[in-house]
Amino acid sequence: MVSGLINANPTVYEKKERRARISPGDVDEYLVEPIDQQEIFDHIRDIKDPEHPYSLEELKVITEDAIEVDDKQSHVRVTFTPTVEHCSMATVIGLCLRVKLMRCLPPRYKVDIRVAPGTHATEAAVNKQLSDKERVAAALENPNIIDMVDECLAPSYECR
Repeated sequence: MVSGLINANPTVYEKKERRARISPGDVDEYLVEPIDQQEIFDHIRDIKDPEHPYSLEELKVITEDAIEVDDKQSHVRVTFTPTVEHCSMATVIGLCLRVKLMRCLPPRYKVDIRVAPGTHATEAAVNKQLSDKERVAAALENPNIIDMVDECLAPSYECR
C-alpha cells in the first residue's frame, strides 16, 4: 500500500456475479471456444488496486463494457477509468492489466490497454507508456515495479 493516498475515500461498488465457465474436461479437446468480453473481464476483475484493498471491479476502474474483443483478429482492448483525474498509479494499473492478460491469454493475442478518454490529466502520456513495448519491458525488469504488480495480481494470480 502507498501512504498519502490521492483518493483516500474511493466509491466502492458491488461486484457482479460470476458467469459459470465450461471446464476444459467438459468439451471436446479439439473444440476451442472464442475468447469473449466476459472471459477477459473474469481474468482482470479481481486485480487489486495499488492504493486500496479493493479490486479494480469494486472501484469501477474496469467494467465489462470497456472491453473490446476481436477473437478473429486476436485483439483485445481494455479501457480503464482511474478513480481520480490525477491518479499517480494509472500506469501501474495499466501494467497490471497487461501482465495479467499476457499471462492468461494465448500468445497470438495483441493486447491494448488504454485510459478512458477524458478521465486522466496526462491521458496521452499514460497511453503512450502503456503501448510502448520497450517501456513495458523495461518496467517489468524493475524489481520494485514487478513486486508492486505481483502484489496487485496476488488475489487473482491464477488464470480462470
